[in-house]
Amino acid sequence: MKNLLSKSLSKKKVAIITASFVVFAAAFSFLIFETTKKTVAITLDGQERNIRTHAETVSELLADLDISLHSADYVFPSKGTKVKNNSEVVWKPAKQVYIVKDSEKKTIWTVSETVKELLNEQKITISEHDKVQPNLEEKIKNNIEIEVDTAFPLTLSDGGNEKQVWSTSTTVADFLELQGIALGELDRVEPKAEEKVKENGIIKVIRVEKVTDVVEEPIQFAVVTKKDSSMNKGSEKVVKQGKEGLISKEFEVVLENGKEVSRKLISEKNVREKVDKVVAVGSKVVKQVVSRSNDSSGGKEIYVASTAYTAFCNGCSGKTATGINLRSNPNVKVIAVDPRIIPLGTKVYVEGYGYAVAADTGSAIKGNKIDVFFSTKAEAYRWGRKTVKIRILN
Repeated sequence: MKNLLSKSLSKKKVAIITASFVVFAAAFSFLIFETTKKTVAITLDGQERNIRTHAETVSELLADLDISLHSADYVFPSKGTKVKNNSEVVWKPAKQVYIVKDSEKKTIWTVSETVKELLNEQKITISEHDKVQPNLEEKIKNNIEIEVDTAFPLTLSDGGNEKQVWSTSTTVADFLELQGIALGELDRVEPKAEEKVKENGIIKVIRVEKVTDVVEEPIQFAVVTKKDSSMNKGSEKVVKQGKEGLISKEFEVVLENGKEVSRKLISEKNVREKVDKVVAVGSKVVKQVVSRSNDSSGGKEIYVASTAYTAFCNGCSGKTATGINLRSNPNVKVIAVDPRIIPLGTKVYVEGYGYAVAADTGSAIKGNKIDVFFSTKAEAYRWGRKTVKIRILN
C-alpha cells in the first residue's frame, strides 16, 4: 500500500513538472517572439499609428494589415523595401474619379488630394474663363465626378453695344443666364435661345420697345378765285387771307435698339380748321388803255433807242409793272420805260407804233430806251432795234 501511494505521488510530480515546463517554454517563446518584433510608424490613408511586426517587406506589412493594394495606390517606401526597426511607411489608397472634359468622360485612379492637384496631374490647364465643378479646392472623394468646360471667345451685341466675351455655355439661353442678361417682353435674340453657342460666333440681343409719338401736321389752305366784273381782266385782289389748319396724329412706333423700324397710325384729330384764301379776279375787258387824239401834236419830243417784246418772252410773267395782264389783253398798246426818264402811267405817242402808255419796266431798259409790246413774235421781230421819236402827251 505504501509503495502504491509512493508511486502515485511520483507520477503527479512528474506531470506537474512537465506542465510547468511546457508553460515556461511557451511563455519564453512568446517573449522571444514579441521582443524580436520591429516597431514601424505607418500612415494609413492619413491616419498615423505605430505597430510591431515580423514582416520582412513593406508588401508583407500591408498584407498583414489586410490591405489590398491597387496599382495606382501610393506606397512609400516601395513595396519591396525591407522593413527595419523604426521604419516609416505611408500608404495612400487611390480613389476612382470621373473627369468630364468638354462632354468627353473618362475614368482614372488618383491619390491627389484636391481637384486642382488632380487636374495638374492629368496635365489639364485651366484658364481664368474655364468652368470647373466642383471648385479647384474641393477634396477628392471616391467616385467624384469633375466637370471641366473649356471657355471659347465670342461677340455679344446687347442693344447694339458690342463686346468680346468668353463662354462655356451649350445654348444661347444658358449663355444669357450666365451673363446676367434678362430679356424684356418684346426683346428677341439671334440666334434663337435653344440654339447652340458657337466659338467666335455673334450673339445679338435686340432690344424692342413700343412708344407713342404725337405729330402735328399743317393742313394747306386752298385758293378760291371769284370773278369781279368791276376789276380789269387780269388784275387780282386778295379778299380774304388764307390760314393753315392743324391736325394731330398719334402713331405707335416700334424701336429696335433705339432705331425706328415701323410706324402705325393710331388716331388723328383736327386741332385747328383751315381757312381758304379768297382772291377776286378781274373780268372787265380793257379795250383800250390810252385815248387817241386826232393828231400827235403837243408834248415833249425825245429820241430813244427801241426794242420789242411779247408777253411770252423768256423771263416774262405776262403782267406789267402796273398790273396789266398782257396775255389777257393782247391788243393793248404798252411800252416799257425807265421810270426816271418817263414816269409809269405816262401817255405817249411812239412814231411807227401809235398811242401807248408807259406801263412796264425792264432790267435792260435804262436811260433813253424803250421796249415796245407786241402780241406776236413776228411783229416784234419786224420792229427789231431802231431809234424812234416819241412824244410825251401828259
